[in-house]
Amino acid sequence: MRLTILGGGGFRVPLVHRALLRDESDRRVTEVVLHDRDEARLRAMTLVLDQLGSGHPDAPRVTSTTALDDALRGADFVFSAIRVGGLEGRTRDERVALDLGVIGQETTGPGGLAYALRTVPVALDIARRTREVAPDAWFINFTNPAGIVTEAMQSVLGDRVIGICDSPIALARRAIGALGLDPATTDIDYVGLNHLGWLRALRVGGTDHLPRLLADPSALATLEEGRLFGPEWVAALGSIPNEYLYYYYYSREARSAITAAPQTRGEFLRDQQDAFYASVGTDPEGAAAEWHRVREQRDATYMQEARAEDESRDEADVAGGGYEGVALAIMAAISRGERSSMILNVRARDAVPGMPSDSVVEIPCVVDRDGPTPQRLAPVEGHMLGLMQEVKAVERLVIEAAATGSPNAALKAFALHPLVDSVSTARALLEGYRRAHPEIEALLARR
Repeated sequence: MRLTILGGGGFRVPLVHRALLRDESDRRVTEVVLHDRDEARLRAMTLVLDQLGSGHPDAPRVTSTTALDDALRGADFVFSAIRVGGLEGRTRDERVALDLGVIGQETTGPGGLAYALRTVPVALDIARRTREVAPDAWFINFTNPAGIVTEAMQSVLGDRVIGICDSPIALARRAIGALGLDPATTDIDYVGLNHLGWLRALRVGGTDHLPRLLADPSALATLEEGRLFGPEWVAALGSIPNEYLYYYYYSREARSAITAAPQTRGEFLRDQQDAFYASVGTDPEGAAAEWHRVREQRDATYMQEARAEDESRDEADVAGGGYEGVALAIMAAISRGERSSMILNVRARDAVPGMPSDSVVEIPCVVDRDGPTPQRLAPVEGHMLGLMQEVKAVERLVIEAAATGSPNAALKAFALHPLVDSVSTARALLEGYRRAHPEIEALLARR
């Protein structure tokens, strides 16, 4: 079985490879093809994967290419984790927003919209090439903003595009662990969009155990989300929010913390990864060891702006990964019929009352040989549904702008986003992003 990884020179690729090394089934991935436009990064990641696979007799064969069609041809699954514009692009997304007093974050708020304007045109081109070169392949998207990119690509590839994220399942597992439940027998009720969702229930045999956790401040404090949002707010909501809702519920605090930091997250990662790739170039034999060291540092500082200065991430979270396990479970369910339940970004169909049937939402699904089937959910509470509908409307405007080059659709998207406080600010944001990113200027100058 052949797996193609787009963005194959990216820093997190070894997480996928490590998951593949743990797969001992007869029908497992035997070939991994890395695709990236940056040859130096491809060489570095190939070294890391070769060293991680050393001593594993059944490690998949790893090859690399800068030619997209060659990478796609013959693929059974395509995993996409591209970053259009690199981390330098992310830093500009963040700084343009922060300079205007708006949260700068790569998926939430205007930074995410700018990232989508740069990424969706490329993702659509990839989808068209996949349709031509590998029409039977399943496409697993981790490229951010994952919900927007997945919905855009589905306009070309339909339901064979599945969006994944590690945040929802990590939240559910933490809550299940705090309650002492068996994950294998616990039904998860989670609803939202990518990086905007709520854990509403944890049921065993029809009994919801989540209220027991919500009523126990000390137990909530053992969860990262309990500390992040505070037990009182979580109890008031009657659900546990995804960590990214911190940017909505605590916008002022998040903006102040990001502004006060010596670097944005993008600047930190840019400098860290530049140093990593340079180190591999000078010490190729130590590539895997250096990757381990840098990954632990990267994971430990994730969403630092949302934690107290002396607060560190949970050890289990830093130990890592998450999305690679979801990707492997999808591949196992489809290729081997290992039926599984997981939280994915898929078309709503009729699963979420109040959301357009063709919109991508993040909800529990059952996955088998036919792909994911979304599970119909109970009605969504008003404040949740309202925020989902508002952000979904913004996402669709961004897709329209990216697909057609419409400046009006882009402006409307920025202006209607709940984290942007005025049309004037939206106009300044769009102008700032057009100056900062030649690709956005070229896109919107077509009209």
